Amino acid sequence: MIDEEIINEKLEKLKEYTSYLKEYQKATLNDFKKDHKLQGAARCYLQLACECVIDVCEIIISSLGLRRPDTARESIEIIGEQGILPEEFTKKVSSIAGFRNILVHEYAKVDINELYHHLQEDLDDFSKFSQLIAQWLRRRI
Repeated sequence: MIDEEIINEKLEKLKEYTSYLKEYQKATLNDFKKDHKLQGAARCYLQLACECVIDVCEIIISSLGLRRPDTARESIEIIGEQGILPEEFTKKVSSIAGFRNILVHEYAKVDINELYHHLQEDLDDFSKFSQLIAQWLRRRI
C-alpha cells in the first residue's frame, strides 16, 4: 500500500524548498560568489530538495516491494524502470543524487560555479518530478 500522505508531505516540502531556491536564482554569478550566506542557503535547500526526491523514490520502492537500491541514484533509476518517470527524465534527474552526495559528503569540495549552475538549471526538474509523481498517484486510484 502506497502511503500517499507521506509522499504528498514530501512533495509539499519539495515545493517549499524550490520556492526558496527560485528567489536565489535572481543573483548573478558574481553576486552569488561574493555572498556566503546565499551560497549556504542555496546549498542547504538544494540538498533538502534532493533528499525529498530520493525519499519519495524510496517510499515508493518500499511500498511496491521493489528491489532495494544500493545508492540514492539507483532509487531514482528503479522508479524510472517501473515507468513512473519517463526514461530520459530519469537519466537527467538521477544526476541530482550525485550532486547531493557532494553536498553531504564532500562539502568542502563544492564548486561554487557548479552550485550556481544547479541553482539556475535544475529547479524545473524538481517541479517536473513532483508533477510526474502526482500524476502517477492519481492513475493508481
